[in-house]
Amino acid sequence: MVAALLANAGIAVAKFIGFLITGSASMLAESIHSVADSGNQGLLLFGGRRARRAADASHPFGYGRERYFWAFVVAMVLFSLGGAFAIFEGVEKIRHPHELESAEVAIGILVAAILLETLSFRTAIVEANKVRGDVGWWQFIRRSKNPELPVVLLEDLGALVGLVLALAGVGVALATDDARYDGIGTLSIGVLLTLIAIVLAIEMKSLLIGESADSRVEASIRSAITGQPKVDHLIHLRTQHIGPEELLVGAKVAFAPSLSIPELAEAVNGLEASVRAAVPEARVMYIEPDVMRTATPPT
Repeated sequence: MVAALLANAGIAVAKFIGFLITGSASMLAESIHSVADSGNQGLLLFGGRRARRAADASHPFGYGRERYFWAFVVAMVLFSLGGAFAIFEGVEKIRHPHELESAEVAIGILVAAILLETLSFRTAIVEANKVRGDVGWWQFIRRSKNPELPVVLLEDLGALVGLVLALAGVGVALATDDARYDGIGTLSIGVLLTLIAIVLAIEMKSLLIGESADSRVEASIRSAITGQPKVDHLIHLRTQHIGPEELLVGAKVAFAPSLSIPELAEAVNGLEASVRAAVPEARVMYIEPDVMRTATPPT
């Protein structure tokens, strides 16, 4: 992520120089977009470092959700500094167009930036494929408990599509000698970034509120509990991510009624060890022994 941050910072400088030379609104929007991306990657790195702090009296479950919070801040930055700014600039350029200068310079910078962003996007895809499994890309973004990968994937995709839109806007403006097409390209970039920011905000909000474990993970936990010889029934199970790699597990379990108190305590400890062996991220666990109660019909 550090390498991506430095690369985006370099691309931002090149785009801004292109804007100063050409006066292109699309180049300015892309410059601000790259600045936002660089800042966002810095925020993700900052959040990852803060999330590694040890649990304390104020936060007994640790600081794992810091990563979700800073990813949500990234969505807000992308919306305000990227999307809203580009929409404003696009509308202004359409209302008050002015001739582009040295448009060939802008096209050259945009083509080079597209090549660099393609390499960055390819790297993000390779990293995501290591953990994506057999789920589709949309499902991966929706279900991932790791906030950094969906953010980087969508940012890189937005950057790549945004560059293509900027190139199209500048190219058509040059071909038709109508600078309003540059404004249309800028407006399109703003709409794209706003949509990406909304998707990220929705997903990070869900993680901040607290999402349950993936259905396959819950199935592994259920299997580990019910597979214990001293367990009669799993009455109910609740899970919640308190960080991307940290899971809170609460279960009400009916044990064999013949167990003594020491035997019950030993059975609970064995059950916890079995669950952690199957699902290592189940770091915080509360097992409540209970008895099965048959539901009485409503009167």
